[in-house]
Amino acid sequence: MTAEEFNRCVDLYADNLYRFILKNVKDTDKAKDIVQDTYEKLWVRISDLESTNAKSYMFTTAYRTMIDQMRRDKKQDRLEDSHLYSISHNKSYSDLKEVLNEALNKLPEAQRSVIMLRDYEGYTYEEIGGIVGLNESQVKVYIFRARKFLKNYIGSVEVVI
Repeated sequence: MTAEEFNRCVDLYADNLYRFILKNVKDTDKAKDIVQDTYEKLWVRISDLESTNAKSYMFTTAYRTMIDQMRRDKKQDRLEDSHLYSISHNKSYSDLKEVLNEALNKLPEAQRSVIMLRDYEGYTYEEIGGIVGLNESQVKVYIFRARKFLKNYIGSVEVVI
């Protein structure tokens, strides 16, 4: 990969990469740091990579960096967020986006990542498997379970609105 191809990758994928990471970590500074680390790792391996593989490499690297960051953060405040694991909500909302975000936050990390890569970013099952390190059938199972949980959590749209 050349420096010009690297710059093109930054232009093409920076927004999608940032949006994906931000949706998971919910902290703009952490998301920016993870994206910056990803581009730094890409730059270090610039001579080893083909530009056609850059997108997959960037999302895989960003995902793994995000997981490492989340694990470090989880060790620091393990007890603080114990209330997030309840399965149902008892508040009445008029904002469907807020309800969906709350439901997404209750998913396990792996399920949340695959559902976001599939439904928000539009990746294929095979591409998602390459990014998160799962085979295609595991990706399908995680997406099925995540959608089932979201359906049960949210219920019908009429109840939410």
